[in-house]
Amino acid sequence: MSARLIDGKAIAAQVQARVAAAVAGRLAAGGRAPALATVLVGADPASEIYVRNKRRSCESVGIRSVPLHFDVEISQAELLAAVDRLNGDDAIDGILVQLPLPAHIEAQRVIERIRPDKDVDGFHPYNLGRLAQRLPALRPCTPYGVIELLKSTGENLYGKRALVVGASNHVGRPMGLELLLAGCTTTVAHRFTRELDQEVARAEVLVVAVGKPAFVRGDWVRPGAIVIDIGINRLPDGKLVGDVEFERARERAAWITPVPGGVGPMTVAMLMQNTLEAAAMRQAAGAAGNRQ
Repeated sequence: MSARLIDGKAIAAQVQARVAAAVAGRLAAGGRAPALATVLVGADPASEIYVRNKRRSCESVGIRSVPLHFDVEISQAELLAAVDRLNGDDAIDGILVQLPLPAHIEAQRVIERIRPDKDVDGFHPYNLGRLAQRLPALRPCTPYGVIELLKSTGENLYGKRALVVGASNHVGRPMGLELLLAGCTTTVAHRFTRELDQEVARAEVLVVAVGKPAFVRGDWVRPGAIVIDIGINRLPDGKLVGDVEFERARERAAWITPVPGGVGPMTVAMLMQNTLEAAAMRQAAGAAGNRQ
């Protein structure tokens, strides 16, 4: 067996094309383009690249990008005040604060300060709570993208045994909720999980997000499984690899995402989708308010 590759670049391009068409439709109907504010603090090279890619994606689909770049010495109070201004700006539909933030700023306080209806990262407790209650609003971008990748396989997910390896607040935990929503019987493994190899061996859908190269051995993978590798790690020689031992896993799985080119492109694509959805929800709420 050699697993079929799940082409994240191609699927992300399809999502971007749908968003671009919807934005064009809004403009043709006399509406305005959705607007995304990206907030960057400091000069972390990786964060600058991520934000630059997000702004380019905005341009490609017709979303208005509003960049805000603050010095690393900005105080927490000043950053919260900037978020408040964006919250109150009716021309802004989505707010993204690039993480990580400097150590003197409490990231959770900043996340919780963003209005839930503008939280296009999907990290606000309100949005995570909606997902937990099977009433999703704005959904965390990476798990949301993984669901799109799983749909692309055409496999029926109902009742499948799913395992998420990694329990972070921004990826692992919401990924578990997404898989429950998709009808899977879901387990989330974490640093206290015993006999991880046996948990992996039972999984028909395996999603790994731990940030450690080749952490999950390929010979653990259940034959015929769908393997989604969210990790992206740079080795000393510069090569990018995932959290799963790719070549051996590919010999056993039915479907697998490559690294790079798998989950990564989907995160930005779903950010564009969320920004469009945020604009549509805010427009609908405004229209409902006008009718009352």
